[in-house]
Amino acid sequence: MDNSETIKTLEQTGSAPKDPLKLFQDWLTEAEETEPNDPNAMCLATVGPNGMPSTRIMLLKGLDDRGFVFYTNKESRKGVALAANPVASLCFYWKGLAKQIRVEGTIEHVSDEEADIYYASRPRGSRIGAWASQQSRPLKSRDALTARIEKYEQEYEGQEDIPRPPYWGGYRLKPNMIEFWHAGGFRLHTRFVYTKKDDSEENNGDWEKEMLFP
Repeated sequence: MDNSETIKTLEQTGSAPKDPLKLFQDWLTEAEETEPNDPNAMCLATVGPNGMPSTRIMLLKGLDDRGFVFYTNKESRKGVALAANPVASLCFYWKGLAKQIRVEGTIEHVSDEEADIYYASRPRGSRIGAWASQQSRPLKSRDALTARIEKYEQEYEGQEDIPRPPYWGGYRLKPNMIEFWHAGGFRLHTRFVYTKKDDSEENNGDWEKEMLFP
């Protein structure tokens, strides 16, 4: 779907796709074909136990009708925030395409089976790193990190099947709002937002859609 087709599709509420996740996948596929680096990069925003927001760049590692999946150390700052307040937002921005997608929703853990499968697919160095890094905690020196890497390299020497650390896993953001944005001239951008209806039998978890002023 090229830019002109996208804008035309989103100019009228009735002509916009019914399923925002399908539209998201279309935009992501386009980004994968045009963006030189990490088209699945996203800004993840969380709220800590003290009510302060924080953001960081993550990589989207899964998407289906249940939501958006990413992985991390559950004892990290973001993990602590998600434990205290299991809500989050994502922002994808592709400068070359002049497109942005914002997602808001609730957080749930992915299953151990899902996490094991993804962890096993990572490069060996990344799996060792998950054991070595006490993410978000104070680090006295880079040498201290190197020593921990060497420790776990020795512990799992000759072993390809490195187990997943118990504190490392995945999260799924279940969206209740998805906004699509496309740049327009003179800051007259196109903004189109989907809001999830409740999951009652009558609504069947469908989406409401509307345009917003830029």
